[in-house]
Amino acid sequence: MGAEPVVALVTTDLTVGGMTCAACVTRVERKLGKLDGVTASVNLATGRARVCHPVEISPEELVATVEKAGYTAALPQPPRMRQREEENGEPDSEEARQERDRLLITALLALPVLVLSMVPALQFRNWQWLCFVLAAPVAVWGAWPFHARAVRGLRHSAATMDTLVSLGVIASFAWSSYALFLGGAGDPGMRMPFSLVPSASEGVAHVYLEAAVAVPLFVLAGRFLEARARRGTGAALRSLADLAAKEVSVREGDGSERLLPVEELGVGQVFVVRPGERVATDGQVVEGSSAVDLSLVTGESEPVEVSPGSGVVGGAVNAGGLLLVRAGAVGADTRLARITRLVTEAQAGKARAQRLADSVAGVFVPVVLALAATVLGFWLGAGADPQAAVTACVAVLVVACPCALGLATPTALMAATGRGAQLGVLVSGPQALEGLQHLDTVVLDKTGTLTSGHMSVARVTAVPEGLGRDAVLKLAGAVEQGSEHPLGRAITAYARRALPERPLPEVSGFTAVPGRGVHGRVEGRLVEVLAPDEELPAALTEAVAAAEAAAHTPVLVRVDGVNEALIEVGDVVRPGSYRAVDRLRRLGVKPVLATGDQEAPAQAVGKALGIDEVRARCAPEDKAGLVRDLQEQGYRVAVVGDGVNDAAALAGADLGIAMGTGTDVAIGAADVTLVRGDIEALADAVRLARRTLGTIRANLVWAFGYNVVTVPLAMVGLLSPMLAAAAMSLSSLLVVGNSLRLRAWQPAPAIRRRTR
Repeated sequence: MGAEPVVALVTTDLTVGGMTCAACVTRVERKLGKLDGVTASVNLATGRARVCHPVEISPEELVATVEKAGYTAALPQPPRMRQREEENGEPDSEEARQERDRLLITALLALPVLVLSMVPALQFRNWQWLCFVLAAPVAVWGAWPFHARAVRGLRHSAATMDTLVSLGVIASFAWSSYALFLGGAGDPGMRMPFSLVPSASEGVAHVYLEAAVAVPLFVLAGRFLEARARRGTGAALRSLADLAAKEVSVREGDGSERLLPVEELGVGQVFVVRPGERVATDGQVVEGSSAVDLSLVTGESEPVEVSPGSGVVGGAVNAGGLLLVRAGAVGADTRLARITRLVTEAQAGKARAQRLADSVAGVFVPVVLALAATVLGFWLGAGADPQAAVTACVAVLVVACPCALGLATPTALMAATGRGAQLGVLVSGPQALEGLQHLDTVVLDKTGTLTSGHMSVARVTAVPEGLGRDAVLKLAGAVEQGSEHPLGRAITAYARRALPERPLPEVSGFTAVPGRGVHGRVEGRLVEVLAPDEELPAALTEAVAAAEAAAHTPVLVRVDGVNEALIEVGDVVRPGSYRAVDRLRRLGVKPVLATGDQEAPAQAVGKALGIDEVRARCAPEDKAGLVRDLQEQGYRVAVVGDGVNDAAALAGADLGIAMGTGTDVAIGAADVTLVRGDIEALADAVRLARRTLGTIRANLVWAFGYNVVTVPLAMVGLLSPMLAAAAMSLSSLLVVGNSLRLRAWQPAPAIRRRTR
């Protein structure tokens, strides 16, 4: 037998309209799933469907399939076009305005009906006919969206939340019409007492016009508020899109400037970033120096100093001087575009609990319809008053709410992923959140993860009663200006940062001795920076021992033949690494250090951070093997890394976590990306995941519990249709409101960050 042919699959996003509840989600997914080789995940909160399909099936065919199910579908518009339409008031704002107008007119008509029906003292002669005149346009025009969607679903043999609402309104209004015209309720002097619990009539049929207007009023109000709240859950994603510059000033070869739409900017072109402006795209500074604010892009709290040769990120704000930047990436290849894409993809996923909820929602509406018919038949068969039977039937139709089931996960996921992006944590979806929640072991890379990944000065020890630390550092930094050695560059860079108010003096007679060091004259003094290979003062001898224990390189500074200081140079531990490891340990996560570095520096970093289990000289396959060993021992393992050598371990772990400053290979193999390259964000990610999944569970418990309690109450006649409509709308609002609380979630108080 030959091997089965490999089918090429592609992913297409669709914008789906007309969905109102989880039953709609299930129907769209099933219709798309009937196509050969097609799988779909539909998000009620965003109105998006992510479809994985063979290349032979065109996007147009997918759109047609959704439309055959009774919904509208379209390919998403490019972000720029969508933004322009929103700015011009089309089309989303127009639809929102129509919904608002419908709600306002419905409220104006419905409120007098509710007041007269609920306050018997205000019921004047022929009041019921005034209520009928006011209720008729509400039951027809106000509830028209529900009727239209119910009929459309009926044509496709589908029942949704709109079916329940439409039937409830029609039943209430039809019974009231019967009571007014044929049941004696149209008598001019008729009075109707108000009761929260349905009661039997005394010879005259009751009118339920308050239910006929309350159901569309409360449902329209609930969906209007729900739509606004759901839009709030996606605010972080929209704020990311808003960071992109619209125009860019390009510097021409003759020094002139030309203003272009940012879409026309090409790689290699030099553009100008003035103080207060956003960096148009990722690139490298070619002229000027300034501080750039990355807080909105990566969550980095402090502005970052940049100068010629420094990389800058699109969307960052120039907080200082004029910069000239050479574009290094444009369009979808920029870091901001990748962040936005990752957040969007994360919001399309579903947690395991939500998949169960969607399965329930698929049969929810037919079951409710069957229950309503059963209740009506039971009450009539038991000899109950017909209006009490109709009232119980309508209450069952109205109170049942699959909307909350469909919104439980997507709204929480949208709020959490948006908040995570603001804090510099990108998750690939709900599976990554579930992995973070159950995490108990994390394998940490050393270089570039726990340490800075490049040579820098760790410590400067000056001889007592000598020239002093700052003076020696100035002289050493000055003489090393002529060196190309990594140690020399690290010393010069450190001196410039430590002494920003003192420009380094010029060096003359610079000489580099291979394997030995450098020397030259600075301000008339002979300055030598060399390896410490002779007897040293006690203070410097101790410093050499400490440097060797930490696997740092000791460098001696001698001025005019006198030993003045010892400088330790090495790959230093990141400032937040100790706090990060400590916080992980407090969260019940065991840290393991695995590095390809030598034993001495690995043990030194492990000791400094309090990590007991240290694995040195680990090749990429050794790291992957370590992950498998830990998994076989029953641990749920995450791997944090930033390089190509970490990609295999990242892919094999239960959860892969990449540093945003790392390679594309590592980021591509990871489930979570720490955008700002700060390991301390990992503890925030774990805490955010636990809070998010706790919110999702609470939403689902409420959504299921609400229906379990209210539907039986409606069946036995203990819930009026008006209260049922209010409770149904409130259930969805509570779920969305609970999810919105994640937008205000804050990381640990000990870590102060400025985020917006």
